[in-house]
Amino acid sequence: MNEKNSEYRRMAGTTVCSVKKQPDFPTSGQWEVVTESEGKKEVTVFDGVMVCTGHHTNAYLPLESFPGIEKFKGQYFHSRDYKNPESFTGKRVIVIGIGNSGKDLAVEISHTAKQVFLSTRRGAWLVNRVGDHGYPFDVEFLYRFKHFLRKIVGQSLLNAYLERQMNQRFNHELYGLKPKHRALNEQPKFGDELLNRIISGMVKVKGNVKEFTETAAIFEDGSREDNIDAVIFATGYTFDFPFLEDYIKVVKNKVSLYKKVFLPNLEKPTLGIIGLVQPSGAITPISELQGRWVTQVFKGKWPWKSTSNIVLVNRIPVPMEVTSHLNVWFFSLGLKTLPSHSEMIRDITKAQEKMDKRYVESQRHTIQVDFIDYMDELANMVGVRPNLLSLAFTDPKLALQLLLGPCTPIQYRLQGPGKWDGARKAILTIDERIRKPIMTREVESSGSMTSTLTMAWVMLAVVFFAIIIIYF
Repeated sequence: MNEKNSEYRRMAGTTVCSVKKQPDFPTSGQWEVVTESEGKKEVTVFDGVMVCTGHHTNAYLPLESFPGIEKFKGQYFHSRDYKNPESFTGKRVIVIGIGNSGKDLAVEISHTAKQVFLSTRRGAWLVNRVGDHGYPFDVEFLYRFKHFLRKIVGQSLLNAYLERQMNQRFNHELYGLKPKHRALNEQPKFGDELLNRIISGMVKVKGNVKEFTETAAIFEDGSREDNIDAVIFATGYTFDFPFLEDYIKVVKNKVSLYKKVFLPNLEKPTLGIIGLVQPSGAITPISELQGRWVTQVFKGKWPWKSTSNIVLVNRIPVPMEVTSHLNVWFFSLGLKTLPSHSEMIRDITKAQEKMDKRYVESQRHTIQVDFIDYMDELANMVGVRPNLLSLAFTDPKLALQLLLGPCTPIQYRLQGPGKWDGARKAILTIDERIRKPIMTREVESSGSMTSTLTMAWVMLAVVFFAIIIIYF
């Protein structure tokens, strides 16, 4: 283990120059990796490669969409190059883009700038990082019972409900933020602080910039803001894989990967792409589960060479007549194989069509996934998805928590490969760990609130078992 750690540390400051198939790749699945460190290049052969570069790779700066920017005398740059708000003290600043980065930049800079203008083409629906009852938004939003209800209700009714909830907090039209698209047609955006800065006049929401002059910006609605000192383009990112030559083709931030991980056209599944997703929740648990699946597939690949009636599977000679049963043998060892090329292509096409139908056309909406659906999909392939039907009879307390509590990655450590003995306890005590960093002062608990919550849990338990009986 210490030798492996030393090797990891040695490679940490290394640049990957290229990743190429070995000449015998169709049988070995091996890769030739060229790295460079301190001016020296090194060639190493690996049995498998995971690419974890993410999707915030290259700053997307569409200057061609903003006529006159080349004449603008002020400062302009991509949000990736932003350092601190002090450099904008007393200045008039335009932030282009109302994604989470653009919105946060506008808020932060508004504390030092003379005036900040937040420019948006489409507007946005804003939610709070702090959800109902003071819990984090994802804790309230990402649990299975609500997810189940969302599927039953359907997109139209759900959009109407969510928009009503968001407009109850503040009228999006009043603040100039209301978009033409529905709430679920884009990635969630958080706006806890933005409203305070808008209502204080420090941030002004504007439409899309039509053109720039030497010192001003003219917007599509005909309005004009003079004496602009700086423009920050919070216009997102593109991604590519230059070190992989032409193995992965990226067109307008779209890439064809089976389950967002595997290339369907490789002779051997020894290349896995990790973290190339934009989830409706945290990306770290997804990347971890992707890594678990990729590891199983790497172990389950068939580096075989045929010699008469013998196939070498992981260097073990196996008669040809029994190879048809190897998938069962692999499964028992926690190893996985991928479906056929045509099946993977069909799955990729279906997923892309579903995404195109739901989301607003944008470079940021090409790799979207729903957190619970995608985690469960990966968990099915890894063999670690919790079985609520079985648990409803063997461990109803745990089953109820899985349904009504937050969908944390610990749920995927209850069974199967990588099982953790402490998973059940950790799931049942998750609320304690959520509360601990928040409740830094002891207060008397409300008895009436406790009884109300208990009654709510009892009612939800009844609903839970009704669902189990009806739908499973």
